[in-house]
Amino acid sequence: MSSVKPQILIIEPFYGGSHKQLIDTLIDSLNLTDYELFSLPATKWHWRARTSALYFSQLIPPEHNYKVLFTSSVLSLAELIGVRPDLVTCRKIVYFHENQLVYPVREVKKRDCQYGLNEILSCFTADIVLFNSNFNRNSFLDNVQPFLNIQPDFKLKHIREKIEKKCEVLYFPIKFHAFPNKRRIVNVEVDVDVANLEQECLHLIWPHRWEHDKNPTLLVEVLLELNKRQVNFKVTICGEKFPKVPEAFEGIQEKLGAKLVNYGRLSREKYIETLLTGDIVISTADHEFYGVSMLEATYCGCYPIAPNKLVYPEIYPKRLPIMKLKLLYTSYSVKILLNVYM
Repeated sequence: MSSVKPQILIIEPFYGGSHKQLIDTLIDSLNLTDYELFSLPATKWHWRARTSALYFSQLIPPEHNYKVLFTSSVLSLAELIGVRPDLVTCRKIVYFHENQLVYPVREVKKRDCQYGLNEILSCFTADIVLFNSNFNRNSFLDNVQPFLNIQPDFKLKHIREKIEKKCEVLYFPIKFHAFPNKRRIVNVEVDVDVANLEQECLHLIWPHRWEHDKNPTLLVEVLLELNKRQVNFKVTICGEKFPKVPEAFEGIQEKLGAKLVNYGRLSREKYIETLLTGDIVISTADHEFYGVSMLEATYCGCYPIAPNKLVYPEIYPKRLPIMKLKLLYTSYSVKILLNVYM
C-alpha cells in the first residue's frame, strides 16, 4: 500500500446522474494516488443536503495532505469547514449543477429556505464557485437578494457583491468521443421537410429525471393528444427513475400501448443505442441548468424541442442552422407544442 497521501479531496453527497458523470470524468484524468473520493448514493436528496457535511466530517481522515477540496453544491461546505477546521487551508471549489434559489416549488410558502442559505454560505466558504452554464450562474446571482429578502427583519445586504467575483462558468464536460460514430448527420436546410414529418413514424425521446420539475404532466398531455390525433409516432420515456413514480405516468403504458417502446431507466449501452434511433428529443422542463441528456441526444442525431427559456437558448443559440426549424417553443400549451412537432 502506497504511503503517499492524496492531495485532492473529492466529496459528492449525491453520487448519481450528472453528479456521478462529472466526478467519473474528473477522476479519469487523475492517478489513483492523486485523490480520495467520499460519496453517498443519489437518494434522499433532502437528507444529503442537510446531513452530509456532518457525515463526511467523521469519515475524512484527521491526518491528511489535502491541498484541493472539490465538491458539489449539495454539500453544505460552510458546515463541513466549521466542524473540520483542518480543511480550511484547502483550495475549496464548489460546482453548481443546479441552484436552489430558483428551484420550482408547488407553493412558495412551503419553500425550505435552508437549502438556498446553505448554497449562499458555501459560496462564502469556497475559493472558487463554478456553474455549469451562464444561465445557472446568472439565475443564482440575480436571485440572491430577492431570496434573502424573504427574511422579515434585519435584512442582509451586499451579499451578491461579496460572492460574485468568485463565480465562473465551466460547462459540464460530455464525453462525445465515447459515443459510437454512427449518428445521422442531416443538412437541415436541404434534407428536412417538416411538412412530411407526420407521414413518418417519429421516435420521440424524453430522457429526463422522473420528477415534477421536469414536468412529466405536460409530456403526457402531448403524447395523449398526439395519440388522439392518430399521429404516427413511438416514444421512449427513460431517465433517472425513483421509487415514487410521477402521478402523470400512472396508466401511461395502457394508454399508449405499443407506441411506448421504452419505459424506465435504460442501461448506458441501451440508452446510446436508443438515442441513435431517435428523431426528436423533448424537454418539458420547468427547471434545467444544463441539459446533458438533451445535448447527448442532439449529438446522436435527434432534433431538440425545448422551452424557449432556462438554459436552452444558451445551448441551442439562434445562430445555429438547426434553429431554422424553430425548436424552442414559447408556450406550454399543447396546441403550440403540437404545431412545433407538425
